[in-house]
Amino acid sequence: MNISTYTVKPKLPNSLKPLEEIARNLWLSWNFDAVELFIRLDFDVWMASHQSPVRTLGMVSQERLAEAAKDDSYLAALNETYSRFLQYKRGNTWYKGSRKDVVAYFSMEYGMDVSLPIYSGGLGILSGDHMKTSSDMGLPLVGVGLLYRQGYFRQYLNADGFQQESYPENDWYNMPVELKMNKNGEPIKISLEMAGRIAVAQIWEVRVGRSSLYLLDTNIPENTQDLRNITATLYGGDKETRMQQEILLGIGGIRALRALGINPAATHMNEGHSAFLGLERIRELMEEKKFTFDEAREVIWPTNIFTTHTPVPAGNERFDITLMEKYFSNWPQILGLAWRDFLSLGRERPYDDHETFCMTVLALKMAAYANGVSRLHGEISRDMWKALWPELPLEEVPIGHVTNGVHPRTWVSSNMSELLARYFGPHFDEEPTDLAVWNRMDRISDEELWRTHERRRERLVAFVRERVREQFKRTGAAERRIRQAEDALSPYALTLCFSRRFATYKRGNLLLRDPDRLLRLIKDPERPVQLIFAGKAHPHDMPGKELIREIVHFAEKHDVTSRIIFVENYDITVAKYLVTGGDVWLNTPRRPLEASGTSGMKAAINGVLNCSILDGWWDEAYNSEVGWAIGRGEEYTDTNLQDEIESKALYDLLEREIIPLFYARGRDGLPREWIRLMKTCMKEIGQSMSSHRMLMDYSNYFYLPALKNYRRIMKDDFQESKALAAYLSKLRQAWDGITIGKLESNVKPVMQRGDLLTVSTSIELGPLSPDEVLVELYYGSVSNQSAGITNARRAEMKAGDREGNSYRYQVKVECADTGIQGHTIRILPKHEALVHPYRSNFIKWA
Repeated sequence: MNISTYTVKPKLPNSLKPLEEIARNLWLSWNFDAVELFIRLDFDVWMASHQSPVRTLGMVSQERLAEAAKDDSYLAALNETYSRFLQYKRGNTWYKGSRKDVVAYFSMEYGMDVSLPIYSGGLGILSGDHMKTSSDMGLPLVGVGLLYRQGYFRQYLNADGFQQESYPENDWYNMPVELKMNKNGEPIKISLEMAGRIAVAQIWEVRVGRSSLYLLDTNIPENTQDLRNITATLYGGDKETRMQQEILLGIGGIRALRALGINPAATHMNEGHSAFLGLERIRELMEEKKFTFDEAREVIWPTNIFTTHTPVPAGNERFDITLMEKYFSNWPQILGLAWRDFLSLGRERPYDDHETFCMTVLALKMAAYANGVSRLHGEISRDMWKALWPELPLEEVPIGHVTNGVHPRTWVSSNMSELLARYFGPHFDEEPTDLAVWNRMDRISDEELWRTHERRRERLVAFVRERVREQFKRTGAAERRIRQAEDALSPYALTLCFSRRFATYKRGNLLLRDPDRLLRLIKDPERPVQLIFAGKAHPHDMPGKELIREIVHFAEKHDVTSRIIFVENYDITVAKYLVTGGDVWLNTPRRPLEASGTSGMKAAINGVLNCSILDGWWDEAYNSEVGWAIGRGEEYTDTNLQDEIESKALYDLLEREIIPLFYARGRDGLPREWIRLMKTCMKEIGQSMSSHRMLMDYSNYFYLPALKNYRRIMKDDFQESKALAAYLSKLRQAWDGITIGKLESNVKPVMQRGDLLTVSTSIELGPLSPDEVLVELYYGSVSNQSAGITNARRAEMKAGDREGNSYRYQVKVECADTGIQGHTIRILPKHEALVHPYRSNFIKWA
């Protein structure tokens, strides 16, 4: 069948033309007055469009558009919103530097708005908030990802409560994406090799306020069907599909930016999926500048940033060597490497032929800057990947942390935003990096805050009732049961929410462990409690699906279906109702398996109090004034014992603290002490867990230094990187020949605090000079449990006279700490172009 295709766009009256621009910029996703413009056009159409502004414009009748074009009230609202939109785009920002060179942010998924379903969960939502915050701050940052034809699955439960999946097709021409064209009006395309075949991808742009996100799409006629399916589904297919997607994201993403005329001066790999970009950046330099592999690597190393999100080894992407051979057999020749040397880039044990190729290892070896996503996760990551830096003390493993954050304007409810605007002033909107504005929470009266919160709970209950009614209708439930759904939940009862990915380690069923105890709380006529669950299990995660069914069966078995409810198809819309309308946010992971988590942050900035295991972000944010901790951060080897202890701790908190506090009302009906915690929670978490704090951290620690490194490298035509590569080559040849002589000191069996400790030694450096190595005295307390030094300090030792083939080194330090102390000497690389001296295998101890 020969079908001619063309695009039909809505015909908007001139006075409504700004709607088109607003609809195609996700600025509206954090500005509810912009969303209201589309709701006001036609509420029924808005709901039928699945809350898509672009699709709404195409579905609203021309008669209604003509009517709106003459409505002075509507036009006033439109013009005011559009004026604010334009003012936002050209307003002052936190970042005021050059925008010539950009940071390219790579992520497998982006969750920014329900109208663009190319996300699955936390990683995507974080990436979406990252893009929005970058826009607010005016950062020179672009996003890179994939455009999934079917996105992630839609979830529905069958009559037995078992999760089912559907994969509706996305219609890009009715979504906020735009195909990038060249000057001839043709789609801009890139190509890359996929196991001996050529895959072609076109590029779409998503406007996010001031920023842009570019998405690659292989669903085009130039490709065979299997190559078109590379961008079919997020986290779908088999291992080979994942390999193809990650080649497209990393290698194809760099090529897409080049095709668009964008120079990725620095790159940020958000998780290891995009790590192949390091190989592509090296290939470019070798091809264009005729660099060696080592020279090219030293160019990209100080401009690469890597963020790991996985706290367990099994969660890191690994590919079998047979798959690597299929897709990368020609890359060693391209890069001038032997096959085993190429594979060593992705191995913890470089020449272990039995080890698979790990994307996280590749990313860590390619990036000078690396971080976990919470303080605890940084510690876990350093321990997990310490083998990459043998003999380096754990606390010095070069993986730091930047704790995740959330975008307040996206996640604070419209009702709460109106309240905050009255007391925070325009500062909240216009200067989002001034986090101290949250200290104004104390200005808000208890009455106003509680009234706003109760309104959100009422809306949550109404929303859940409607969703449950639809669920029952779809599964063919009896009319009696459908009518019961209309009376589910109470707008006045203490509401606990648990919503997140349903994986077994998150323990969505922990509260069900003692049915009798839970049912007493649920059925208490004086102080009732109700629970709302939501979340998706991965399509292949059968234990996760069983957790969902267990919750549904529990409610039915004990006849509490009006008090324990599972809401289908957890997405941004469901999340917004839950994090703004609940009273308590439950989080029960097995510590330390939650890298960070952000749903609790979203709840907290709405005054919803957290009750959580001390894991992820809560481990550093918790204090008794902002919520409750389940346990004290214990870790267990016996999971059954852990579940028993922590479920009892959770019941105790509910019975003794949470429920009594919520229902402790004064004559005015207000829970004053509860409201006090809400205010403190919003004030503290609004500052510490804001995505603007997160992006300022990324900018100050990584982005700005990486861009500075790039400009410095470019300034002397890469001479610095060439010199560094030559220095490291010299170091590799000379390192084993370095010898540290006997340590000499004035130490006595007992020293007094304040005494000067003098340590000296002779070091033979071979062909190296003293200014090419860093010699340090490493000293501190000696642990009773191990031979190591704890709370170590470092003092650089200076070279003195040369004695034959050796140099004399000495340093003096003050005895500052009491107890058993110890010291030793170590040698590290030293070069002005090194971001840090911790390069693998370059550390020598006395």
